Amino acid sequence: MSVARVTEIIASSPTSFDDATEKGIARASETLKNVQGAWVKDMKVTVDGGKISEYRVGLMVTFVLDD
Repeated sequence: MSVARVTEIIASSPTSFDDATEKGIARASETLKNVQGAWVKDMKVTVDGGKISEYRVGLMVTFVLDD
């Protein structure tokens, strides 16, 4: 029997939502063992001078706990 846990992280990128998601998963995988999946809870942008300056994603990351 496996037991999983979900943790929430926020990641950002100056390029895109996809890039922010990739960076968030990569960073979470450095710290958490057995990352199995994630879902994007929300997406936001910051605006500077009428242009998007940063893309942000809130991710719910699922990982399986060691026995």
